[in-house]
Amino acid sequence: MADTWDPAKDEKEGNACRAYGAAGIMRVPGRVHVTWQDENTLKIETDAGTQTRLLHFGDAQPPPGEQGWQGKVAAAFTNSAGVNGDKLNALTSIAALAAQHGMHWVNLGLMPGWLYSSTGSPDDLNRLGGFLGAMAQSPSDLGADVAPSEADLRTAEHLGRRVAQTTSQLARGRAATQADLAVA
Repeated sequence: MADTWDPAKDEKEGNACRAYGAAGIMRVPGRVHVTWQDENTLKIETDAGTQTRLLHFGDAQPPPGEQGWQGKVAAAFTNSAGVNGDKLNALTSIAALAAQHGMHWVNLGLMPGWLYSSTGSPDDLNRLGGFLGAMAQSPSDLGADVAPSEADLRTAEHLGRRVAQTTSQLARGRAATQADLAVA
């Protein structure tokens, strides 16, 4: 599917700002229902266009000693009630797992915002200062309709666009390499 994505076409058709992935779904007003489909699959259902996302864990991993996910693209975002809340530990664990499986890790690619600058604002992208992935903060007494903040959601969307662009670049590079090999 990623091989068919054309960001230039989206831009031309006015779809450049459409939402990508889970962060995009979470921005749309509506209800979210999160359940375990089975012991290894988290199911996220929304009434925003009746979308369902399945996140596979555990047995979905390649067997030990194999890099069955090698060459695939990975990134992560995390959310907690505290401003710090061990978000870096969560991102580090996910990045290490991706590396163990030979995946291409996509970092956030933004300089830190609000918490790292005297001129910063809580509305800044990357307001919590993550590099490894997107970080969000949602007070535990607020519902999903008001938290995480718009800045955190925009930061997650930024990461989603980077993942999509990186995946597209890798796919085009693979296709060009295969074409070059076929000619040779």
